[in-house]
Amino acid sequence: MPALKSSYFLLLLILPFGSFCQVKEINPPNFIKTINFKGNTPETQLPIIKLGEYVVLEFDALNGNEDDYYYKIDHYNYDWTPSVLMKSEFMDGFDNQRIRNYENSFNTYQIYSHYQLSIPNEQTKRLKVSGNYLLSVFNSNDELVFSRKFMIYEDKTAVGVSIKRARDVQFIEEKQRVEIIITSNSAQLNNPTQTVKTVIVQNNNLNTAIYNLKPQYTLGNQLIYKYDTETSFLGGNEYLFFENKDVRAANTGIRTIDLQELYHNYLFTNVERASKPYTYNPDINGNYVITVLDAENPSIEADYVWMHFSLVPTEALKNKNIHVYGNFNNYVIDESTRLLFDERHTIFRNAILLKQGFYNYKFVVVNKNGILDEGAISGNFYQTENNYKVVVYYRDLGARYDKIIGIGEGSSVNITN
Repeated sequence: MPALKSSYFLLLLILPFGSFCQVKEINPPNFIKTINFKGNTPETQLPIIKLGEYVVLEFDALNGNEDDYYYKIDHYNYDWTPSVLMKSEFMDGFDNQRIRNYENSFNTYQIYSHYQLSIPNEQTKRLKVSGNYLLSVFNSNDELVFSRKFMIYEDKTAVGVSIKRARDVQFIEEKQRVEIIITSNSAQLNNPTQTVKTVIVQNNNLNTAIYNLKPQYTLGNQLIYKYDTETSFLGGNEYLFFENKDVRAANTGIRTIDLQELYHNYLFTNVERASKPYTYNPDINGNYVITVLDAENPSIEADYVWMHFSLVPTEALKNKNIHVYGNFNNYVIDESTRLLFDERHTIFRNAILLKQGFYNYKFVVVNKNGILDEGAISGNFYQTENNYKVVVYYRDLGARYDKIIGIGEGSSVNITN
C-alpha cells in the first residue's frame, strides 16, 4: 500500500507538467455581443501590438443587469501552451480587476450595457515582455465568460513577406504561397532552426494559421523561407458584405426592412460562387465596423438588428451543413450561425442578431468529420485579396519564454508567379 500511495503522489506531481495543451479562446454566452478587441489599427480582432502600446477591449451585455465583470491576463508560449513566467515577471501592477468603464445604450430598441477596458491602465500599469497573451473576462462569481488572444512584439527583426502562386500545378489556380525573409537588426540569431519559430496568419484568423515553420537556409544575417506546400493557403473568395448604418432605410445589400420588437433587415439572397469565374469585389477580409448614421457615439447609440441571411441551394448543397462565417463572432461555427433549409420557399435561411455597422460574411460548409470547407460555396481563387501576417518568435538557448521579435505583413493584391 505505501508503494501504491507513493506512485499515486508522483503521478499527481507529474501530470500538471506533462498535460499542458494549447489554450483555446472561450466563446461568450448569447447575451454577450460585439466583442471588439483591437490595438492602434481598425481591425477588430487579434491585436498584435508593439511593446509599450495599448490594447482596447469592448463588448455589449444585452441582459440589462449592469453586471460586474473582471479581467485576468496570462502569458503563453509560441504554441499557446502556458509559459513558466510568474505574473510579476510579465506584468507591472495587478490584474483580476473590475472593468470600471461602462455605459448604457441610448435611444435604442435593444437595451444593453457597453463595457470598455484599456490596457495598460491604473491597475495594470505595464506588460513588460513580448509574446502571446490571453485576456479572460469573468463575472462576479469568478465564472469565465469569454477570452481573447493577443500578441506583443519587439521590433528586433525586419520581416519581409511576399505572396506567390502555388508551384504545384494541381493547386495553381486555388492557392497562395507565402515567402519570408527575416533579417536580424542587431545580434546574430543563435541556432535559428531550434530557436526561431514562425507563424503565418491569414486574415487575422488563428484557426487556419500555419505554425512551427523553420528557416530553409541562412544567408548572412538573413533567414530564408521559400516553401511551397508548407506555407500555402487556399485563396478563398472575397467576402460578401452589407451595411445598415441607417436602420430605417435599405442600405447596401439590404432588400427589405421590418419593425417588430426590434428591426429586421432582410439581405438579398446569395448564390453559390464556386462554379463561377472570380470577380474582384473589395472587402475588409472578413472584418466589421460598428457605425450608425446621425449619432455621435456608435458604441452606445447603434441598435441591434436581426439580420436575415439566405442562400439559393444547388443540388450538391441540399444536404450540407451550411453556416454564416466571419469575424463578427470571431469566426465561430455553432448553431446560431447554421442555415436551415426552408422547404416551402426552397431556400436556406438564418437570422443573427448584430449591431448596426458594415459587415463582411460568407457561407461555408462543415463536413461530417467537422472539417470546415471555406471554398465549397464561395470557391478558391488565387486572385483573391487576402492579408497575411507573419509572427516571428525567438527563444535563445537557456531562455525561459518565447519572445516575439518581429512582425511582417503582406497582401495578395500584388501576387506574382
